[in-house]
Amino acid sequence: MRVGIIGSRTYENKRKIREMVWKLKNKFKDELTIVSGGCIDGADKYAKKFALELDCKYLEFNPAHTNRNLYSALHDAYYGKEYSTKYFFQRNKMLANYVDYLIAFMTDDSNGTLYTIKEARKKGKKVVIMS
Repeated sequence: MRVGIIGSRTYENKRKIREMVWKLKNKFKDELTIVSGGCIDGADKYAKKFALELDCKYLEFNPAHTNRNLYSALHDAYYGKEYSTKYFFQRNKMLANYVDYLIAFMTDDSNGTLYTIKEARKKGKKVVIMS
C-alpha cells in the first residue's frame, strides 16, 4: 500500500502525523510505503521523519531541480535540472499518480497541496484531508 502524506509547509502538528504513520504501519505492516514530496519543512518533513523512525519503507518525489537522494523515487537523469516552479507541479502530479491513497495535512490553501489533491481525485484515488 503506497500512502502519500503531503501538506502545507507550515503544518507543525507532529503528533497527528506520527499517529497517522503509526496507524498505517500497524494496519499494512511491511506492505506500507510512505510517499512524500520531499519538502524540508511542514507535513513532508514529518512524514519522512516518522516513516523512517517507525521503520516504514519511504520514497519521495522531490522536484527535478533538486539533487537525487537516498529516498528519491526517480532515476538519476531526472534530477539536477535548472530551477523552475513547474517542477513542483510535475512532482505533485507524479506523486498523485503513484500512490494508492493520499493524506493531506493542511493549515492553509497551499497551491501545491491543492493541486496534488485534485490530481489524485482525477485518478480516482481516495483522499483524506486533515487539519
